[in-house]
Amino acid sequence: MEAVPARARAYVACVAAAAFLCLLPLSAVRTPWWALALLAALSAGCEQAAARWRFAGTFYPVLLAGTFLLPPPAAALVALPGALLSPVERRPQGLRRLWRAAQLAVSVWAAARVHGAMGGRAAVESSDFPYALAPAGVAVLVFCLVLSLLDGGILALAERIPVRRAWHGLFLRSLAPVAVHGLAGLMMAVLWRSPYGPVAALLVLLPMGVSGWVFAQYHRERAAHQATIRALVQAVDIKDEYTRGHSERVGQASMMIARELGMDDARIEVLRFAGILHDVGKLGVPTRLLRKDGPLTPEERRVIELHPEYGHEMVRGISFLGEARAAVLHHHERLDGSGYPYGLMGGQIPEPARVVAVADAFDAMTSTRSYRRARPVGAALEELERCAGSQFDPRMVTALVRALSRHGWHPAVTADEGDELGVPRPRPTAAGWPGVRR
Repeated sequence: MEAVPARARAYVACVAAAAFLCLLPLSAVRTPWWALALLAALSAGCEQAAARWRFAGTFYPVLLAGTFLLPPPAAALVALPGALLSPVERRPQGLRRLWRAAQLAVSVWAAARVHGAMGGRAAVESSDFPYALAPAGVAVLVFCLVLSLLDGGILALAERIPVRRAWHGLFLRSLAPVAVHGLAGLMMAVLWRSPYGPVAALLVLLPMGVSGWVFAQYHRERAAHQATIRALVQAVDIKDEYTRGHSERVGQASMMIARELGMDDARIEVLRFAGILHDVGKLGVPTRLLRKDGPLTPEERRVIELHPEYGHEMVRGISFLGEARAAVLHHHERLDGSGYPYGLMGGQIPEPARVVAVADAFDAMTSTRSYRRARPVGAALEELERCAGSQFDPRMVTALVRALSRHGWHPAVTADEGDELGVPRPRPTAAGWPGVRR
């Protein structure tokens, strides 16, 4: 059984006690029990489907529909069956289910309380638009805020995340998806109260379910892409220990150049991949040459200069890399035609390769190698500017200078650590504590 700190158990107990207090007035309020039972069953079914199909995040439309339709204690009760029956991978499973149930119950209760105080339930029952949107919007904000506050607490206490980082960005990252779910929940609630009844309300779940499945597929594919890239980068860093972390730093500098040039997000991602993988062909170069301390012979240099072609052969079948494959092949070309492997000149060199060439040279100069010490950033930029027009594209050099003047240079240290500007490092997460959204 995985150890859970005593302070985290106490925190879960406090949230569970708060949830119990939220449910206490249930017998004293007028509750449509058939609607509560149907919504609770729907919520539980959605939880099981989301777990089976591995949706990203949690499926909230039914909970929020209950928030807009029911009194606060009844709305809080809707969340309990699905949360208590949801699959949990890590132990202690009972404690983690209790946490999820209590967290959702408190958040739904708070949202329903605010929604009712603003006259939201009356507006939903009478389909009073656009007035119904305001209470619903505030309720969604409260729901998201309470979830984020409780999430930060479990991150700090159970996962020992520093307090200053535990709540950082939680609310803003979860607001957009929760807002979409809130809109779907409002549509369900309005249709529920319409002449068409609950059956029509259920139709809202179909497009939401399909979109959730598609989104989950996208995230799984993206995770597979990242795993592929990380494996290749780590293999290169293990083979060439003197340039450990170089790939991530080149990816970071390439992104900075791309952003400065105003490229769209898709191309920025391509440039990140290109920078990270530019030296993957070194896997085909003998290790003794990569680690040689003295100067290379002409023959040894010719062998090392084959690494762009080796790299291109390795990645050309990876379709999601797009233009990054051309950067892997041509990042050692020079504008004056003196580069390799093909001696391309000027505009013949693909733009991603010209970006990576500048990022690669910059990091090489500012990193300590076995045969020389690192240069200061300013000296490296002066050298890039001196070689602009002959070796490097002046636009790329100017873009890097501008980017560094605004943001400075804060590179990732090693391939194992990663960085969101290189190979992404996971954000602080309460792994196995359902409800913490990423």
